[in-house]
Amino acid sequence: MSEEEKKKDNLKEGTLISHLLELRDRLMRMVIVLVVAVVPCLIYGNDVLTWLAKPLIAVLPPGNQMVSTSVMGVFTTPFTLSIYVALVIVMPYLLYEIWGFVAPGLYKHEKRFAAPLVLSSIVLFYSGMAFAYFLVFPGVFQFLVKITPQSVHMMPDIKEFVSFAMTMFLSFGIAFEVPIVVILLVLTNMVKIEKLTASRGYVIIGIFIISAIITPTTDAISQLAMAGPMWILYEGGVVAARLMTRNRPKEEEDKAEQNA
Repeated sequence: MSEEEKKKDNLKEGTLISHLLELRDRLMRMVIVLVVAVVPCLIYGNDVLTWLAKPLIAVLPPGNQMVSTSVMGVFTTPFTLSIYVALVIVMPYLLYEIWGFVAPGLYKHEKRFAAPLVLSSIVLFYSGMAFAYFLVFPGVFQFLVKITPQSVHMMPDIKEFVSFAMTMFLSFGIAFEVPIVVILLVLTNMVKIEKLTASRGYVIIGIFIISAIITPTTDAISQLAMAGPMWILYEGGVVAARLMTRNRPKEEEDKAEQNA
């Protein structure tokens, strides 16, 4: 092996080690921030659970309440919920650290779109969670209470309720990321805008199928509540992608002229 090749290998090895050290530092900071955020969430865990259960408590018949069917449930459920809440709170910082690690390896034109897309994805995810809590939960719980047989007392277990709520939050948060997915597909030339508009009918059918799969309940209310916004967000993503790529032919011509 020549001296020049040895230098190149040493340079690659040093670069790899520096990347691994940077990744380690960023992961440590992410863990520390998450742990710090968990502490106040644990202190107010019961209050968070009470707030989270408000849409359900509001529609339960008089005398009915939430219960815990396990001895440790009154402790483990608020504890688990606190971790979920802390993760949601620090999510922007976690994504910031991930972005800081990935950004140096991106091209200039990729960075121009990546930062707004990351910010938009955070906003859309939180919007999906808010949509689920303020608009979907009341309707779903009201529907479930109405179909409960008269001989049955609906007294939900807090562990199952938290699991249901977190699944709904995650499902609607992911569903609201549809515009980001559409934009990325177009920007990476994986799908043409014309193809997206021409296949609108199939997309709508796919949206209803997906909403039926990822929603934890089988009632039509929650499925329609997810499918409707997903369709609107899909159309918004198509419009945004069209606006973001309308100058692409001109940019490609300019690059071709510069290379010539």
